This record gives sequence, structure tokens and C-alpha cells, in this order.
Amino acid sequence: MMIETVAGAIPVESLGRTLMHEHLFIAFPGAWFDPLAKFSREELIAEAVRRLVQLRTEHRVRTFVDPCPIELGRDVTLMKEVSEKAEMQIICTTGFYYEERGLPFYWRARTEAEIAELYIREITHGIGDTGVKAGAVKVATSAPAVTDQEKKFLAAACIAHKATGVPIITHTTDGCAGPEQQQLFALGGVAAHHCLIGHCCSNADHLYHRQIVDGGSYIGFDQIGADHFQRDDVRANDVAKLVRDGFRAQVMMSMDRLCGHLGKPTARQLTSEEIARIENLKSRGLWKEHTYWKEHTHMFTDFLPMLRARGVHETDIVSILEDNPRRFFAGAVLPGNTAN
Repeated sequence: MMIETVAGAIPVESLGRTLMHEHLFIAFPGAWFDPLAKFSREELIAEAVRRLVQLRTEHRVRTFVDPCPIELGRDVTLMKEVSEKAEMQIICTTGFYYEERGLPFYWRARTEAEIAELYIREITHGIGDTGVKAGAVKVATSAPAVTDQEKKFLAAACIAHKATGVPIITHTTDGCAGPEQQQLFALGGVAAHHCLIGHCCSNADHLYHRQIVDGGSYIGFDQIGADHFQRDDVRANDVAKLVRDGFRAQVMMSMDRLCGHLGKPTARQLTSEEIARIENLKSRGLWKEHTYWKEHTHMFTDFLPMLRARGVHETDIVSILEDNPRRFFAGAVLPGNTAN
């Protein structure tokens, strides 16, 4: 089976060690109109290449999935240039962001069939006139629940999946609405194992995690190192518990990092709990500003040792980073429970 990367199709067996949710660049809608927003494409490419080369040479990463939504500055020609210079396989996506921070008016006015037509074209023909084809569909939803507009875009993703077979990667805001996403995918005729429910590690509730994995989807612990959402020790505890309970085959790990962005920070308003967590980390000298811009190596240098200390075996880590992405993109059914 072949999978599309920004540099062309590759056999699924060639994926290797894969980071399932990372970014080279984002620009929120409207950032291009800010006259004070400074941006150097050449500097961004150089920094992205440096980071990806480091991932490849020091941590054996072969594939970098960048599910940048269409309206958040997705630039597949930049991705292709970085891919070639860094010798890293990069997979891009089609699909839009969630309603509060995305979904351009023009596309809100379209039917789900028209939205699906765009998605299918970007998967089968290519994005614009670049020739670069999307290897997955991106879906994003709000907290605490999916909005009516978002349901239309999610339905379009289901149509695109059934027409092309590519998997679906999701964003959940604040680790909410994952089970609702699963219900909507099922309503759209998409089997759960074709869906990766993202950002579940922002939610510390193990019962929430069990809803996702019991529902048959992949679960994204894909904001590792994002201290303002959740502490890494909590994430490590939750991953270790899922592995012990036999759900290793459904766990995906990544960091949701950026190599660069355009414009001023656009983080949503922090909750009082998140502010308190940040102040606590600052008082202990553990807080780093702009956590999303930390090195892409953080998961390997800081988080994986935490998993090993909690009894997660090296074979488990290898399987999560290599076997699970390969099975996901191949569309293969999940294996049986892997509890020891």
C-alpha cells in the first residue's frame, strides 16, 4: 500500500518512526494583514531543516505528520522544500480548523458535499497546482461540544474518507468532545480505527481516555511538553496505565510543536486553573515561556525517560512510534488486547 507524502507516494512500510502531530509553520487567519508581523521564509526553512535533521539523525525519526489546517497558513511548497533538504518524509492534510478560530466564511456557506469535493480533490489530484497530495483529513472541534458548523465539516471528512480511504486526524479543544467525534464518525459510516482522536492528553481523566480506546479509535497523547495544558508527569502516568491495561496498539505520541509562526501569539484565554499551574511552575523554576516553541526533541530527551521509569518497556515505545502509525495509515484493523 502507498501513502502520499509532500514529495510523493511511499510504501506504508517505509514510514519508520513517526511523529503524528507536529507543525512546521502556522499563521492564524488575518496574520498576513498585520504590517508589524515579521516573517522570513528563508529563516523558517533553515530552522525547520535543522530541527528535522536533528530528529532524523539523533532520534531516528523518519516521518513527520503536519496536520496544519488549510486556513492556518498551510504551505505545502514549504513543506516539500523542508522535506527534501532535511531528508524527512512529511505528510500533510486537507481540512479546516474549529469554528472559533477558523472555518472561513466562504466555506461555512458551502454544503458538506462541496466541502468533501475539495477534500477529495486535494487527496486525489493535489493541493492547488502544486501536485502535492494530502495523506489524511484533518478535523477540529470546539469545547465543550461540537458546534453545528463543525458537524458539517466532520460529515464532509467522512465522505472524503469513504471516497479515498485516507485516515482522519482530529483536534479536540482542551481534550473535550472526543467521544462525540467518535459518534459522528460512526454516523458518517467511518470505522473507529480509521480515526485518531487528538489532544486527549490535555484531559487528565483516565475514564475519558478509556472511552476513546474502548470506542476503537487511536488516542493522541500529542501535546507532550505543553505544560500550560497538562503536566508531563500526568501524561506519563496516563500513557503507562493505558499500556498496562493492554491499549498500547492505540496510543499515538507527539508534541504539537512549531518551527515558526507569523504574527503575535494568539493563545486562547487561559483558565484560572491553567494560570495557577503556570505560576506554580514559575515559582519552581520549571516554566519555559512559549512552550510550543521548545525543541522538537523534547519527547525523546525528557518524556520517554519518564515512561521508562514507569515501567513502559522499550518494545512498547518502539511499537507506539512505529507500528501504530504504520497500521493507522494502512487502515488495518487493531490487534487484540496487548496486556501483559
